[in-house]
Amino acid sequence: MKKCPVNLPSILFLAPVILLIILTGCSASRRSTSVETVKSGEIKSTVAIKNKVAPRTINTKNISPDDLVKFAETLIGVKYRYGSMIKEKGFDCSGFINYVFNHFNISVPRTTVEFTNAGKEIPVKYSKPGDLILFTGSDANSGVVGHMGIVTENKNGELKFIHASSSRGVMISGMNSYFLPRFVKVNRVFPVY
Repeated sequence: MKKCPVNLPSILFLAPVILLIILTGCSASRRSTSVETVKSGEIKSTVAIKNKVAPRTINTKNISPDDLVKFAETLIGVKYRYGSMIKEKGFDCSGFINYVFNHFNISVPRTTVEFTNAGKEIPVKYSKPGDLILFTGSDANSGVVGHMGIVTENKNGELKFIHASSSRGVMISGMNSYFLPRFVKVNRVFPVY
């Protein structure tokens, strides 16, 4: 068996070049996925709702919004599955909301659009854990609620919410340039607390 001759100067020259290519690739992908967070006091909806949806009251009984959020956070990492509200199969966004509220025997609508006028609309800067945050689907111009989540915190103007993302499953996100054009409103379904 013949051995391949190794040209040490070539390897020493190529090693830093390969390392530079790898590092540049990593930083470029990080840059392209980063998004700027928007403060909750600066968030305003530019979406014009195009369909009429009847107001809806949700009886949250005496359940604490904090308990609801804590339970929702135990589901982080559950995969996404369109049309599902079964944990073992995965959730879509309204399936996730249904699963969380049904855990506490709270009846809620099945589809995102039915949440359009559920509870009472509140200014984003006053949102609290347990409030529902509504967005259009991927088309910001649709004028129809197509995605939603549950507010997990609003501290120092940093709003975060938990939702079932089609790309990463159940996760916590902040308001950023991806969600901002799709933002519709925040609805409070729990009594004032």
